[in-house]
Amino acid sequence: MQSTFMRTLCRILIPALLSLSFQSAHAGIIGTDSAAAVATVQSDRAVVMDALSRTEVSSQLQALGLDPAVARQRVNAMTDEEVHTLASDIATAPAGASVGWGAIILIGLLVWFIFYRK
Repeated sequence: MQSTFMRTLCRILIPALLSLSFQSAHAGIIGTDSAAAVATVQSDRAVVMDALSRTEVSSQLQALGLDPAVARQRVNAMTDEEVHTLASDIATAPAGASVGWGAIILIGLLVWFIFYRK
């Protein structure tokens, strides 16, 4: 009885296992440019989210009538190119109001150098 059961079970399992083993697998190579692009996008999103999490930024957003949570949702809905542009703008933005004073001082020195130098 046991050998009949085993024969029947083997007759069922052998074709089942053979059909499963002949499935093809598709593997591809990920290029370094695509892998680096994923890392860049993630770091850009982190830069923008860090900027939104600052207390000064969130208080300014609330003063303008925008909830910071809604701003985070909008950033999550942005495309990768938009986030990259915004992150690069954040990275190149001046760090304070001293840039305006520096320009005034530079213009003043230039005027002095041109007109009053003897």
